[in-house]
Amino acid sequence: MKRTPEQLAEDVQAIWQAGVDAVRSDQLVYDAVEVAGDTLYVGDSEFHLPAIKRIFVVGGGKAGAGMAVGLQRSLGEEVLESKHVHGILSVPADCVQALSHIQLKAGRPAGQNSPTVEGVEITRQILQLCQSMTVHDLCICLISGGGSALLPSPIDGISLGEKQDLTRFLSSNGANIEQLNTVRKQLSRFKGHGLAMQCQAGNLVSLIISDVLGDPLDVIASGPTVPNSTTAEDALNVLRSFGADSIERFKNVMSVLEAKAEHHPRNDSRTTCGVANYVIGNNAVAVDAAGIEAEKRGYSHVMHCSTGMEGEAEEVGQHLIRMGMKMRSEAGPDCLITGGEPVVRLADEAERGLGGRNQQLILAALQEAIEKQPANPLEGMAILSGGTDGEDGPTDAAGAWMDASSVEAMRQQGLDPEAFLKRNDAYHFFQPLDRLVKTGPTHTNVCDVRVVVVDRIQPQPK
Repeated sequence: MKRTPEQLAEDVQAIWQAGVDAVRSDQLVYDAVEVAGDTLYVGDSEFHLPAIKRIFVVGGGKAGAGMAVGLQRSLGEEVLESKHVHGILSVPADCVQALSHIQLKAGRPAGQNSPTVEGVEITRQILQLCQSMTVHDLCICLISGGGSALLPSPIDGISLGEKQDLTRFLSSNGANIEQLNTVRKQLSRFKGHGLAMQCQAGNLVSLIISDVLGDPLDVIASGPTVPNSTTAEDALNVLRSFGADSIERFKNVMSVLEAKAEHHPRNDSRTTCGVANYVIGNNAVAVDAAGIEAEKRGYSHVMHCSTGMEGEAEEVGQHLIRMGMKMRSEAGPDCLITGGEPVVRLADEAERGLGGRNQQLILAALQEAIEKQPANPLEGMAILSGGTDGEDGPTDAAGAWMDASSVEAMRQQGLDPEAFLKRNDAYHFFQPLDRLVKTGPTHTNVCDVRVVVVDRIQPQPK
């Protein structure tokens, strides 16, 4: 099927958007919760409504606002009023809105994925609310990616500043989400089963939108309602692997964790309430939906959803563009859709620019294409990578995309992709080309979706 450059540009964006639309948090929660007569269904759990005195809602994450909207809609006015539904969620500042029964509070500014003083106070209020519940109450916890930074509650002996500094240190040195959360859980009252252990309701049900590949429940938002599978010793091993044990400013953190490892080598997992956890949305759902849209548009597509941590963004981008070139020149699929979440090793702060992992990935893909085919590197091809949460690093972009026409514009403007790539300044490369993907807050978060579409060149008959 012959496709024009304009068609490729339209298709690559529409296919990616279909993936994001499929994991809208309000709809995912609405589909997971139902009131039928005297029965309330939450995930696979059933509750007899007359036996419930109150329903509390707690949690947080980048998808929190949409999840709260979906929950209120599914419960309906009668249940909202008769069960005195109320609660608190910690969300990014640009996601705050007024709802009738659930308070959305700003746990951090937009585009800043690190714990704040405001987040500490919100988490304290949530824990206080959980401690006020009784056996006759139901607690519904809404959890999504970003919850780790939005719900900070440092243990005794650790300051918020130390946690912030440590998070920045690990992130800038390429720590993945599992490594970050292994450390954060051991430094928190809330994470690593902490919420569940302090909840006094008769039942606690968590609805989870996963931003972690493979959906390990104890890693998503650092598992506030899931027994912690990692220990203080595991956290120490992560810190040692990044050299934090030899840095003076982390000496106190190391000492606190060493004492914890010695006196409490095993995690406490005791709860007084019944706990159930359900994943209602993940990266695979988004990738599948993108594939359906590709089919509608006449593509023969291949899909791959990573189930474990990926490598560096540059390597992923290089691999995708090589696959695109192969699709373009050989019979077979003409659309590649992948899901995952790579990491970026940051340049020195003095020379570092602005960008995120998806922008870095596309810039690396472009550089690879230029090296392989300098004359017309993206001829008959378009590639896009974007975070489903609408935030790529500390920017207002979800990601970026490129096609042949933008390569021409790049050359006319004298932009050198290699220079921007080296200093992590992809945002300022794509901005003048109008190739940033800007969605605003999507109210969901299931890692990244990448799409490559090609105008396939059929091999000539011999």
